[in-house]
Amino acid sequence: MEIIEEERDDPVAEDEALNAAGGSAETEPGAQAKPAVEADAGTPAEEAMPEELEQLSAQAAEYLDGWQRARAELANYKKRVERERKDAYKRAAGDIMAQFLDVVDDFERALKDLPAEEETASWVQGIELVHRKMQAILDSYGIETIDAVGQPFDPNLHEAISHEETDLVPEGYVIDVVKQGYRLGDRILRAATVRVAK
Repeated sequence: MEIIEEERDDPVAEDEALNAAGGSAETEPGAQAKPAVEADAGTPAEEAMPEELEQLSAQAAEYLDGWQRARAELANYKKRVERERKDAYKRAAGDIMAQFLDVVDDFERALKDLPAEEETASWVQGIELVHRKMQAILDSYGIETIDAVGQPFDPNLHEAISHEETDLVPEGYVIDVVKQGYRLGDRILRAATVRVAK
């Protein structure tokens, strides 16, 4: 008796045929097949870029602020050093020139007490020339005389040696200057010695 074997389908070959046709053995009727590969939503590197950019921008702003502050501090330092240098120069010049003030006083007293017959003598003209030169040196350093006659007495500028009754000026005003006072800017090199009305 001859046995006839039924042909059985190969399940593997069947699955491959379905896949090639875009379907699946388990796909329900009427359902569409899903794409084999889904599109990428974005790589982690691309997602991190905006955050990294924000960090770099903040860092750049911080560096810019620091640079601007350092530049301002340097400018202020240069101004302060320049101001201190000028002040030191003025102090040194004032200290040196203050030593010549008594010499200027001597010239002024000598010229003030000249006899009338000697006013045109050549030696007098020489003394006047030296006095003018010394005064020019004081002027070149910014040293100024302190106005006193007819001014209210100011203990910061004047040193009173006497109080006298007079009708020339009101009470408390300077009558006369005995020794001229000098100043260099706001600094008093020597107060004026004066007589004050009472």
